[in-house]
Parts: sequence; C-alpha cells; structure tokens
Amino acid sequence: MNLSRKQLVGLVLGLIGLVVPFFLSIEGLSQAGHVALGIFFLAAVFWMLEPFPIYATSVLVIFLQILLLSKEGFIFKEITEVYTPDSYTAFIGTLASPIIILFLGGFVLADAAVKYNLDRNLTRILLSPFGNKPQFIVLGLMIVTALLSAFMSNTATTAMMMTVILPIIARIDVDDPLRIGLALCIPFAANIGGIATPIGTPPNAVVIGALSQQGINIPFGEWMILATPLVVVVLLFAWILLLTMFKPKANSVKVDMSGAFNTSKNAIILYIAFGFTVLFWITESFHGVKSAIIALIPVVFLTLTGVVTKEDIRKLPWEVLWLVAGGISLGISMKSTGLAEWIVGSIEWSSFGAITLILVFSIVAVMMSNFLSNTVTATLLIPLAVSLATSGIAGEGFNLIIVSLVIGVSASMAMMLPISTPPNAIAMSTGTIQTAHMAKAGFTMGIFGVLMVLLYALFYWPLILN
Repeated sequence: MNLSRKQLVGLVLGLIGLVVPFFLSIEGLSQAGHVALGIFFLAAVFWMLEPFPIYATSVLVIFLQILLLSKEGFIFKEITEVYTPDSYTAFIGTLASPIIILFLGGFVLADAAVKYNLDRNLTRILLSPFGNKPQFIVLGLMIVTALLSAFMSNTATTAMMMTVILPIIARIDVDDPLRIGLALCIPFAANIGGIATPIGTPPNAVVIGALSQQGINIPFGEWMILATPLVVVVLLFAWILLLTMFKPKANSVKVDMSGAFNTSKNAIILYIAFGFTVLFWITESFHGVKSAIIALIPVVFLTLTGVVTKEDIRKLPWEVLWLVAGGISLGISMKSTGLAEWIVGSIEWSSFGAITLILVFSIVAVMMSNFLSNTVTATLLIPLAVSLATSGIAGEGFNLIIVSLVIGVSASMAMMLPISTPPNAIAMSTGTIQTAHMAKAGFTMGIFGVLMVLLYALFYWPLILN
C-alpha cells in the first residue's frame, strides 16, 4: 500500500494519539477514559487525514473498543471503576443499531428506484409544470433534487440529476452564466434536501443515534416537521442566490420530457412498497411503529419478491453504514468512560451564553464540514455537545435536542469546496464550473445557513419541541 505524504503523516499522528494517553495520568479522567481518549485521537486524525478510507477507520474504532474497552477485552476484565467499560455487544451492536437499519431500508428503496427508473420518471413528472423559462427550470430542478435527496443518497441523487441537466446545458450558449447556475443548483439542492428526513444524509443518523442513547426518540414525521421549513427557506435562498450570481442570458430552454413509467410486475411491486414505506414513515407519530421497524418493510418485501436481488444487495453503500456505526460506537465509549464529561468539564462553558454556544457549534460544524466529511464532523462534535447539554453547566436554554439538531443540520450547509461533499465533487467533474464559482456561492450559503439555523434554534424548534 502506497501512502501519500499527507496519509503517512496521518498514520503516524494517529498512532501517536492512540498510544500517548495510555502513559498519561490526567486528573479527573478514569483509566477507561484515558483509553477512550486515545481511540478518539486516532479516529479524529484518521478521519481527517485519511491514511485509510474513513469507513475502514470506523470499523477499526469498533474493533479497538472491543479489545481495549469492553469487559471481554484485554484491559478491564478484573477492573471495576466509577466508569465501567461496556460489554463488547454495546460496540459491535452498533453495526445493527436501529439507525443502521433505518438507513438500510432507505438504501434498498433508493437502489430499487434507480433500477426501475422510478427516480427518472418522478423527475419527468415533477419538472413538467415548470415550463421552459430558465429561472423556473432551475427552481424545478432544485425542488426535484431536494425531494429525491430527502429519501435517497445525496450522492446518488446528484449523479442521476446530472444526467438530466447535461443535455440542457449542452443547448445553452457557452458564455451564458446559466450553465454555471444549472451545474451548481443540483449539488446545492441535494445537500439541502438531505436535511429534510432522518434518512436523507448520514449526519441526521448521527443526531438520532446520539439522542437515542439518551432515551430520546424523534419520529420520522416529527423530524420532517422540524427540518422541512428550514429546508424550504434555505432552498429558496439558494435559488435566488444562483440566479443573481449567474444571471441567465437565455429567455427559454427546451427540456426533453419524454418517457414513461415502467409497468412490469416488479416495478409495480416497488411502487407499492415505496408508497407504503414513505406513508408509514411520515405517520409514525400516529401509529407508533418505529422508523427502523418500518424500514424493514422494503428490505423484506422487495427481497422476497425478487425486486431486489442479491447482486443489488451487494452493490449497496455498506461503507456508509459502517461509518455511521463507528460514530455511534465512539459516542458510546466517550459517554460510558466519562471522557465526554471530562472534556466538557475542562472548559469554562458557563462564561458563554446559550445563544453564543449554539452559534459557535453551528459555525464550527460548517467550517469543519467544508474540509471533512459532514458525517465525520457530526460524529466528532455531537458527543461533546450532548455531554455539555446533559451536564447542565451550559446554563438554561441549552437544549439537548436543539444543540444536536444545530450540529447535524449545520454540517449539511457546507457547500464551499469540491471536497466539501460528494455532490459538489460530482458537479465539478462536469467541467462546467470552476472552484471559484462554487466557493463564491458556497460561502454565502454557509453564512445564510448558520443564520437560519440560529433563528430556528432560538424560535421555531423550541416551539415545536415544547
């Protein structure tokens, strides 16, 4: 395996970060907490500098926690502390946690939708009312992309929608800024739309997983009530921003709306499964069946009927599930060993107001997500924020659910660089836009996103949650 200089540095720093805490004696931190601190350092460095793929680091985190922190591991078999390490089942069980099952159901639905062209046909139908005016075509593309990315992978949605807009771009004059606006509207809408549902993007799963560890369940429909109004506002702002920055010269653009729904038996089975699953997810607060249980409907129904085959199952993005599982596992060890509480207690949080803390977490999440995976950002920040909220030292107004939402949502507002999100990278690969175009629009989107998150955290979310 050939490592770049950056990866080699990451490997060395990660291993040093893992080992050094074993030889320290930090006041107020348990022995298990020292071990957890080493694993945290290794995970943070490996996720940031990527000497190995980030999903591989997540699996390594789970493995190290089993070996070094579980009661069945090497160190704590005979030791009982104030903070007792977990059984290995707590760590390895994250690979099949309800959040993982929820995402698995979403992946199966999305894969089947692509296989039977449901996504393309929905795009065709949803775009038809927007006519041929450039500004409305951009709006239609953003709405369709946001809707699809709420239930599909942002990356898959962007890849599919790029095939839709490339023929449109080809019909536009080379010097028309509309080409840039069209290329940017897809990744921006995919990033924003993923916020709307629990399965829309991995940071949402990190939030829900962290809250579930605290005994707090956010139903699918309640998440949508919390997130969708914000998504609508930010999406409309992105639309206006792109049309302002990249004002179209053309008066009209022809869009090909030809096509038809697949009417095969398997496709009809998919339509039924898709409709029932989404309906049950949205109405969870009425019938009380958990989202993860509902997510098994498409997994079971579509595999039993042969709509999704074993070849399709093999092609699912399992690495995303491993990444999320590693984040949940890291949060468990930080909480159970007292590491998160120690980190929170080492800072004079009481000198900050609740509003300032929310703003800081939001800004830090956006800044980190521009350079790191948004999932990694949420994974690193949320355990600390949750510990801060539960400790009570942040003062009145620092709500556990709200601060988690702030970080999870803010992590999806990073759209400044090609490396910020896979949708951004896909858009850059078209050759239609330059990094400067994305940075200019993405920077503005980040500022607006932070302001909106702050406003919703102060006014709208407390209203809904109370």
